This record gives sequence, structure tokens and C-alpha cells, in this order.
Amino acid sequence: MAFTSLGIACKSSFALRPPLVYCARKVRHAAMVETVAGTETAAAVEDGGRLRTETPTGTDSPTGGVSAPVWKKLSTKELGVRTSMIAKPTRLVLNQLRKRGYEVYLVGGCVRDLILKRVPKDFDVITSADLHEVKKTFSRCEIIGRRFPICHVHIDDSVVEVSSFRTIGKQSFREVKYFFTKPPGYSEGDYARWRNCMGRDFTINGLMLDPYADLIYDYMGGMEDIRKAKVRTVIPAHVSFQEDCARILRAIRIAARLGFRFTKETANSLKFFSSLVLRLDKSRLLMEMNYMLAFGSAEASLRLLWKYGLLEILLPIQASYFVSQGFRRRDKRSNMLLALFSNLDKVLAPDQPCHSCLWVAMLAFHLAMVDEPRDPLVVSAFSLAVRNGGDLAEAVKLVKLVEQEHDSRYSELLEPQPFDTDREFIDDVLDFASAVKAALGMMTDEYSVSQAMAKYPRAPFSDLVFIPCNLYWKVCRMFDCVGRGKERGYVSKRKMKIDYRALCEGDMPEVRHMFARVVFDTIYPSTGEVKS
Repeated sequence: MAFTSLGIACKSSFALRPPLVYCARKVRHAAMVETVAGTETAAAVEDGGRLRTETPTGTDSPTGGVSAPVWKKLSTKELGVRTSMIAKPTRLVLNQLRKRGYEVYLVGGCVRDLILKRVPKDFDVITSADLHEVKKTFSRCEIIGRRFPICHVHIDDSVVEVSSFRTIGKQSFREVKYFFTKPPGYSEGDYARWRNCMGRDFTINGLMLDPYADLIYDYMGGMEDIRKAKVRTVIPAHVSFQEDCARILRAIRIAARLGFRFTKETANSLKFFSSLVLRLDKSRLLMEMNYMLAFGSAEASLRLLWKYGLLEILLPIQASYFVSQGFRRRDKRSNMLLALFSNLDKVLAPDQPCHSCLWVAMLAFHLAMVDEPRDPLVVSAFSLAVRNGGDLAEAVKLVKLVEQEHDSRYSELLEPQPFDTDREFIDDVLDFASAVKAALGMMTDEYSVSQAMAKYPRAPFSDLVFIPCNLYWKVCRMFDCVGRGKERGYVSKRKMKIDYRALCEGDMPEVRHMFARVVFDTIYPSTGEVKS
């Protein structure tokens, strides 16, 4: 019986928590963790992350302003971007607005992903139509947001985001005049597109695609940064991150997903302004963490969060584990936590994510083994019992068929020991199940979180808990079956093919199956199989 991936979803933390703003006051942005202080400080980068007049990625001018990069129009055909690569619901939205005489473009990360031949997580449309005109065009459409309103157009089961040049033109030009000058001879259309791109976070997201003219407009030097595999802010990084601290986490997410590096200026600003993420509310932090851990780039995200001093703010308990393992900021080695998420990444993708409950369950599961290392057969039996809805007798029977050696590199796993009776074996599994639920409780308790890095005085203080109550209880439900006996009427997943829709929605059999698969692939890495 071979195990395949399980799914993940997002949950919430206990209600009786002080507002996040209080946590922000308590964070002192000090030096890095004592054990790793003095290690390498910047990403492997060559240039300084600034714009040049003569190339798409220039330099700061002596006066503090930055001259505009060269504007480019690129052929989609030469770049290998075809209309068929655009999702059908998005094409329907583009065509409907186009038929009404409006200009329509794709903008942002989807253009970048199409150029890189990656499947975009979603598609963002921008149009010359007013949002109310967009709403009149589609029967199922709503305007959401106050500060930056957009339209959500519902096409079958999909949602396409549509923004308007008119709305963004009123709000987004901010203080860019202090950083860039407008080149002479620009057209009105170029100027409107340029202004919109100026409001983007990173140059590689500042590309605009006209699917009808087969052109990609590059006003920010994004193509050059794609070619160099660089993440660079549109305006100076220290200004950009203070203007919108969510860009700090988006930078990590983009670099992790694409395997890109940061420019020197961006890397330095990430470290210096890392504590600003505590300005974000907990729901936004959960959303950003879910984007990092549930969409196929969790291992790389955790490494970058650690490298730039964000892990000890967002996940102090896991940061403490990294320190205990002697992990340096730019360490290339692995550990069991990274191995678990690496195996999860192998079955996920930007368009095939899991529900957040899965990665929360993984964190709690691993923490229980850090606190007390376990026999790999006990851990395996626990994961099987989770998968089959709590049938411990069947789990023990199957685990006894395992002939493969476990991965002995991890200190969390002990050498297997013989058990005199099945009852003794089951008792150990039940004890581990209790430890996993206790670990989940620690992750949602502010005091426990605050003490995780207490023995490292140079580490920033954080008691941040962003796991909400509904997510906590969903993860509890995943594990509660172990110890209560097989759930009445529960049918475990039988097919090996992953149902990604069910996984994303948090369907319990699908999530539990994926959990067991990832655990087995980590403990028994060569095949991840149990012979039956």
C-alpha cells in the first residue's frame, strides 16, 4: 500500500488573544539569534538593486531620484507566450470587456509566470472600464475593497479579479515622482500603463500583457530581472517595505517559489525591516504563511524566513528548533522539519494547493518529536491511524509489514525497539497522539510561543499566534480519531490519485491521506511504501 500526498488548509487561533498591535510593541528588532550571530548577512547577489537610465535595472542618482528604465515592447510570440496558456474563465472576461470597447490587459505575477512557462496561481485583469461598468458587464460580479477596490467576476467555479486604470490612477501614483522621471515622447496609453506598473511591488510583477496585440509592456525592467533571476523592488526597497510591509513576505514567497535571488538592496532591507510584518493583522499573516507553505514551495520559504530573520518572529518555536540543530542562516543542510515540507512540496503546485490545516498539522506533528524522540514504527503507526480514521489495530498490523530501514539522519527518530505485545505498541502510539495534540496547544498559546527563544537573549521577542480557532479545531479533528477508536461511518481514501479540489477544501479523508503519505515519504524516503 503506497501512500500519496495529503492536503492542507488554514485555521485560526484562540479568541482570547490580545490584538496583534500589542504584540508589535513587544518585538524588539535586535540582532539575530545568539547562536547564529555574525553569520553571512546578504543574499548571493551581484548588483545593487537600483534602476539605470541605459538599462532596465539602473542606479540611484546622486540627488536621490532615480531615472526611468528603458521602456520596452516585447513580442509574446518571441517569448513563447500563447493565448491558450491563459485560463478559460480569464479569456471569457477579457473577451467580454474587449467586445464592449474597453482596453484589457493581464498584469502582475501571471505575466511573469507565463514568460517563465509556469502555471500562474491566478490571473489579474486590468481594464480601461470603470468598476461599475465592469459590474454591468457580468451577471455575477461584485466590487470588493475600500482602499483599493476591485471586481470579483465569477465564471463557473472560478473568480477572476479585475481592476480599473481609473481607480488605480486616482490612488496609486503615491510619491513616485521623487524616485523616477517621465521619459519624453510617451503616449497617453504608455503613460497610463506606466503609472499602473509604478504601483507594483517588484519589477518582475510590473509587466503588462495585451493578448490582442500580442505584446508585453515592460516599463520597470522586469524582463531583465527575470533573465537574471532577481527579485527587486520597483522603488527603493527601504521605502517600499515601509510603505507596505506585506511586501516583505511577498518577496520571500516569490523568491522561494521561483528560486530567484534578491538584489543586495532588497536583501539588506528585508533583514532590517523584518519586524514590520507585525503591523499586519493575524488573518493577513495566516494568508501569507499559507501562500508560502501550501502551494509547493514550503521548504524554500522556511529556509528564506530563517535566513532573513523572519522565522523567529512568525514561528519562534520552529526557529528554536533550527538553532538547536546548529543551523546557520545560509545553511544548505536539511533537517526533519525541512524534509517533511520538501516531501509535501513534491505533490503540490501553485494551482494545486492544500488546505492550511495540513501544514499546521505537520508543524505540530514534528514539534511532538522534537520534544521527545520516538520509535519510527510508533510514528508510522500513528500516521496510519490518522489516515484510516482511528483504527489502531489495522495501523499496527500494517506497520509490522514494513521491511525498509528508516532514515537514521534525524535525531527525532530513535532506533526501533521490539514490543512484547500489541497492547504495549498501541500504548506508545496513544502516548504520541497525546504529545501531538499538546504540541498543537503550545503553538496556539502565547506564553509557550514567547518562551521558545527565551534562552537566546539576542533573538527578537515574539509571542505571535496567528493560527485561528477554527483552524486549531480542524487540526484537532484530524488527530482526535487516534485514541477514540475508528470513527463511525468513516471511509478512508482508497484511490492513490490526489483529489486536489478536495485537498484544497480540507476534505478530511484527503487531508489525512496526504498527511500519512508525507510522513511515510520522510521516514522511509526511498520508496515511501508499506508492503501489504
